[in-house]
Amino acid sequence: MNTSDLPTTVAEYFTDNRSDLFEFTETLVGHDTQNPPGQTSEIVEWLEAVLDEPSLAVERCEVDPDKPNLVATLPGRTDHTLCFNGHLDTVPFDEGDWSYDPLGERDGERIYGRGTTDMKGAVAAMVQVALAYAHTETEPPVTLQFAFVSDEETGGDAGLTTLLETTEFDPDACVVGETTSRNGRYSVSVADRGNIWLTLEASGTAAHGSRPMIGENAIDRLTAAVEQLRSEFGQRELSVDSAMDEIIEESVDFYEPEAGAEATRTLYRYPTINLGVIEGGTAINTVPASACARVDIRLTAGVDTRDALGGIRNCLTGMDGIEITDISWTRGSYEPLGSALVEASARAADHVVDDQVYRRSATGGGDAKVLRHEGIPTAEFGFGTQTAHGTDEYTTTEALVRNAISYGTLPVLYEQLTGGDE
Repeated sequence: MNTSDLPTTVAEYFTDNRSDLFEFTETLVGHDTQNPPGQTSEIVEWLEAVLDEPSLAVERCEVDPDKPNLVATLPGRTDHTLCFNGHLDTVPFDEGDWSYDPLGERDGERIYGRGTTDMKGAVAAMVQVALAYAHTETEPPVTLQFAFVSDEETGGDAGLTTLLETTEFDPDACVVGETTSRNGRYSVSVADRGNIWLTLEASGTAAHGSRPMIGENAIDRLTAAVEQLRSEFGQRELSVDSAMDEIIEESVDFYEPEAGAEATRTLYRYPTINLGVIEGGTAINTVPASACARVDIRLTAGVDTRDALGGIRNCLTGMDGIEITDISWTRGSYEPLGSALVEASARAADHVVDDQVYRRSATGGGDAKVLRHEGIPTAEFGFGTQTAHGTDEYTTTEALVRNAISYGTLPVLYEQLTGGDE
């Protein structure tokens, strides 16, 4: 791993305190922060104690005492601020399904537990970066901020939204520590997709199941509407901002080994439509009079969501008994290739791996999308494993070290590319 761009004192700190990084991870995983309920007060108290350093200004921000957020700031040579963001909550787990302790167990070079790769391992690396600069009294080239938030896994308002709406949190750029490596391939995520969630309701006419011809089957109407969406709206090529073209091509190259090039290109050039929930009927021998479906539609960043909504409505117009009763949506977002943050992040990742680092779009979206829509340039990158949200989730000691070195190097590379201002 290349540490040439790290300040010498910081590089030496990483070498001398490597075991602390692994212990930080195990301690973080040992705090049960399954969401729901997503209680993070104890883990935040531990972080406050660890980050209690003279050069670090630590502030707690909360609207829900059970779900506080923590921001630590380390002044740099300029007031240009680079933020590292990580969430402290995790998805739930069923302990009976696990071969290892879901609240942390080390086996050789692997550390098992819920959140090890999503994303307490990255948080541990961020903590070590803060302490490396603070303990060695090394002034970073830019002001560093570390924002540890709650309530990400359920998209709740107590986390990043609270930070943005109730404080002056406004860094010049942000890196979110989501794991962006998969099966030995490495990337920086610079875009995400928007989503439209629809609730479709179908009405029909009840009848006895032995005489279906005298009724109108609401489930049949509902499935016909979903198929209409797939065959018409789902086959319309999206009008994607040309700035996304190169990002899409790198995304195709990244996902090709597991999904195929053509399927991945279709994923970004056309809407994806998933029927997630369907409800209807009261008995096997009754023609259902009502039915309901919830449909997840995803759109590549740079697509006009209003145009897409219009296309969806036009597609369903005239279908008997079909009504859209609820819509929620988000816009996709992207950080242009060539921006200081994207290039610095890719170069920082390059320092710790020998293979290509792709600059790609995520297939979903999380806190990075929220930050970009607030005008904060944001990228996601982190090293871990492809076990997020799964049984026996784990990270590796190598991934943790890669995170620490790349995050520690990033401020230097970012300052070089910005020259102190943007």
